[in-house]
Amino acid sequence: MRHRKALRKFGLPSDQRRALLKGLTRSMLQHDRIVTTETRAKEVRPIVEKLVTIARKGGVDAPVAARLHARRLVRRWVDSNVDEFIRVPGGAKGGKKIERNPNYVVPRLFEEIAPRYMGRPGGYTRITKIGFRRGDAAPLVLLEFVEGIEPVVAPVEAEPEAKTGLFGRKRARG
Repeated sequence: MRHRKALRKFGLPSDQRRALLKGLTRSMLQHDRIVTTETRAKEVRPIVEKLVTIARKGGVDAPVAARLHARRLVRRWVDSNVDEFIRVPGGAKGGKKIERNPNYVVPRLFEEIAPRYMGRPGGYTRITKIGFRRGDAAPLVLLEFVEGIEPVVAPVEAEPEAKTGLFGRKRARG
């Protein structure tokens, strides 16, 4: 009997199950949406929402220690085998240049995703049923972030255009 057992097993050993959930979480944070089975989406959803909440609380307004702690908490789930920086060819004198790894999603979570949901108390994701998988008829869903509030950017005021004459010359005002 499975009384009071919260997690789904997926028929996998615990290490493989944890790797599956970490991979789905990383993909969700990297692409903002994933297509997966309904049971996997229901298991990943609370993880993603908790990570967004941690990132919101450890945002730019938080003290330095809180920001560092929040990043460490997020890194437990997100980047098990992904380095933040990678070496790419093309540095000076044929050496290697160091760049930020595009698969490392922690900065994206803190700088792009979390600010979108600053005014929202929760419910950052939605699950939409999209049909059945062809091979085994497993129910497929789209797990995606809901539309968040875009961070407000101060508009740049344009200078009033000067009136021009026939050949592009400025006309005298009056």
